[in-house]
Amino acid sequence: MKILAIETSCDETSVSVLEKIDNCIKVKSNIISSSIPLHKQTGGIVPENAAREQLKMMIPVIIKALIDSIEKTDKGKALNDFKLGNDILINEIGSIAVTLGPGLIGSLLVGVETAKTISFVLDKPLIPVHHLLAHLYANFLENPNTSFPFVGLIVSGGHTDLLYFKSHNKYEWLGGTRDDAAGEALDKIGKLLGLSYPAGAEIEIRAKKVNKSRFNFKSPLINSDDFDFSFSGLKTEVMREVKRIKNINQEQLGGGQISTFQVAEGFLKGGLDEQVVNEICFSVQKAIVNVLVKKTIKAAEKFNAQTILLGGGVSANQTLRNQMKLYATSYLPHSQIHCPPLKYCTDNAAMIGAYAFYHNKPISWEIIKAQPELYFE
Repeated sequence: MKILAIETSCDETSVSVLEKIDNCIKVKSNIISSSIPLHKQTGGIVPENAAREQLKMMIPVIIKALIDSIEKTDKGKALNDFKLGNDILINEIGSIAVTLGPGLIGSLLVGVETAKTISFVLDKPLIPVHHLLAHLYANFLENPNTSFPFVGLIVSGGHTDLLYFKSHNKYEWLGGTRDDAAGEALDKIGKLLGLSYPAGAEIEIRAKKVNKSRFNFKSPLINSDDFDFSFSGLKTEVMREVKRIKNINQEQLGGGQISTFQVAEGFLKGGLDEQVVNEICFSVQKAIVNVLVKKTIKAAEKFNAQTILLGGGVSANQTLRNQMKLYATSYLPHSQIHCPPLKYCTDNAAMIGAYAFYHNKPISWEIIKAQPELYFE
């Protein structure tokens, strides 16, 4: 059975063809068209721009994913790419999987309406997929025998959540961010420091250039009894430190008439000494990683879970991966830590297809709709 998976929840247009053979999932193709270069110009995602780019790229990405999914020797049989892609879609694809939410409504609609149309015209089963849960299922692409129960940490630009899985169909949400997500905080702090969007990767690179920092930013909620997170305070703490370094007073920042951090982005952006920026990045990363690791390990201990899964764009951070494994060695010596391959950390359709294989519950194209506010039950 082959699945055509579609992902358009935010700024990527991604399509993947996957096949399940026995218990293993083979990714036949995974095409991603990113609009990040467009968003770099605005310092962040403009939803309308993202959706317009996805409208333009949706069909070309589908065709390329279909063609790339077959053996090269078969590619010369059709008169053109569109006909070849259509033949593959009709004859080889068994089901369609599509991201239902959460995400940007305009972006989600591009993928959902495309999937509905294919399902209707070709009478293919349509499988709705929860985008956040799919981030954890990126791990199953290379570790199909991942054991239950497990604790999953989803950490991305828009979400930071801890979940406990008893089985594929039974999970419990343990906690999440009360304000900014970890990735969102990294991007906003990066913008304040004059780094390009998205800033997470550059913050990691800069943090590696030093092994200590004059700054000691706090890890918010690290000692709380729950499994919640909060990164808004860290963002504000960095802003205050930058303001102190630049000797800018409150009056110059607008006297509190509008959001201090919003004003700070304009008044404080960039212009810092490279060493200072690197040390701020070091301390910021340390503060975020420490609380993510501590709460994840605490959750695994509480629920006696010997497996931990990471997912989401921030899970690509090597310091987070290393610290999670280091702490697990001390506190959960028999545990297994699974992290997705780097190419499956950010939004991609392969993870959507992986989730669909384990949750093969098609619904009618007539009732499926985009759910931008979709969360956990």
